[in-house]
Amino acid sequence: MWNQTSVTEFLFLGLSRNFKIRLILFGLFFMFYTITLAGNVIILVLIWLDSRLHTPMYFFLSHLSCVDICYTSSTVPQMLANLLSPNKPISLVGCAVQMYTFLALATTECILLAVMAYDRYAAICHPLHYTFLMNKKVCIKLAAATWTSGLLLPVAHAVLTWRLPFCASNLIDHFCEMPALLKLACANTDIVEKLTSFGCIVTLVTPISFITISYARILTAILKIQSTQGRCKAFSTCASHASVVVLFYGSAIFMYMRPESSHSPGQDKTISLFYSIVIPLFNPIIYSLKNKDVKGALFKVLHKCRSC
Repeated sequence: MWNQTSVTEFLFLGLSRNFKIRLILFGLFFMFYTITLAGNVIILVLIWLDSRLHTPMYFFLSHLSCVDICYTSSTVPQMLANLLSPNKPISLVGCAVQMYTFLALATTECILLAVMAYDRYAAICHPLHYTFLMNKKVCIKLAAATWTSGLLLPVAHAVLTWRLPFCASNLIDHFCEMPALLKLACANTDIVEKLTSFGCIVTLVTPISFITISYARILTAILKIQSTQGRCKAFSTCASHASVVVLFYGSAIFMYMRPESSHSPGQDKTISLFYSIVIPLFNPIIYSLKNKDVKGALFKVLHKCRSC
């Protein structure tokens, strides 16, 4: 047992004690991280270069790429370092910064996905008024509100968590996240847990309810379209976003909103890895493979490069 004054840093347990397994995991995670960064940077460059992608849909997609780059960069480099050098310590301040950054970026993505659902709703359900509903000023205000909300909402969670005394242990699985830290506290965590439940309602339940309502109306509008080609086109504009929503919200809800009795270290570790590494990897792939405009812009840029 650690007394309160002895915990001045945390140690990451890592994913395995076996050196060969750690090397394999390092290679795998490094590849995932590289693909994630490259995919999101390519999307940002394509949106910037191709004027056909200067629309609200791709404006918000560029913000999603920025969030994913920061989101995965807040945890994966630390994981990679721990795989090569196990039991590498992190200071209390460093752990606090990592936890807040991770929460802030996850909250930002939750809200951004809801904003992107509203954009699809406006485009399909109100096509004649779309340019008015989603004009440049509105898009900028929505993006600014998304980032501001994402940065401010986790502040109370972070402050209350880091006012707790950590004296049960100083060992963390693989990065600083709230569920793992609360288990190490040697004080009553009821207030923080209640605030977390409220935060889940604000950042998970409310946006997913808004997205569900938006897609219900989108589906109703699509079914009213007479031509098969028109229906397919409408479905294709929503398919990528819907896939990302299912992946992101599904893992987040499973991690933060299931009963405490159903938590296990193995499950928590797997889910944490999934939404910190796999989801940011899937986002650019989903938007690239299912989006004709993005693929067209990529081929156009590649053709210009070959001509040069």
